[in-house]
Amino acid sequence: MANYYDIDDILAEEEFVPVVFHNAVNGVKIDESTERGYVEQGSKAELPFWLARELHLRHAVSMRVPACFNQKTRLEMQADAACVDLRSRCPYFYEFGCKLAPLCDKTIGLLLSYSFRIRYKEVLYKAHTIAFGAATKFLALLTKEETNLYEAAQSSMVAFKRWRMGGPRLQRASILGRKRKATE
Repeated sequence: MANYYDIDDILAEEEFVPVVFHNAVNGVKIDESTERGYVEQGSKAELPFWLARELHLRHAVSMRVPACFNQKTRLEMQADAACVDLRSRCPYFYEFGCKLAPLCDKTIGLLLSYSFRIRYKEVLYKAHTIAFGAATKFLALLTKEETNLYEAAQSSMVAFKRWRMGGPRLQRASILGRKRKATE
């Protein structure tokens, strides 16, 4: 866990990951629909990432790729990454993917890099040009990380416009106005 008190980090680790148990486990009730208090070897379940990671590191389970990083998502990203609704798939797509990639599938890192490069340009372009009414539709597609980027870009544009319209200007330093003495 990167930061114990970071709520975004906590929420990113609450995403569910499909796992397969390597061994039978007693005293565990994963599903409310089952009456037994154990999990059989080879059983499949979906666990929060924080629990799946710990069990994976202890070689009790093997993790599978979650739906938000499956082949369908990859194909949609290749077609047009800027229009994919990542928020509905996983609000913390990039942070969750960075935590999951070393444990599950190394190619998730390539997907994250590709999608962020494409979407980064689109987010900054829209932050500087789009009207507020159209922004709500666009913001509904963005992940939490992209929304933070959008808001930072908008606030920097507002600060730039405020500076340009009459804020403090750059001035020549007083030391530059003095003439140097000729050295002999």
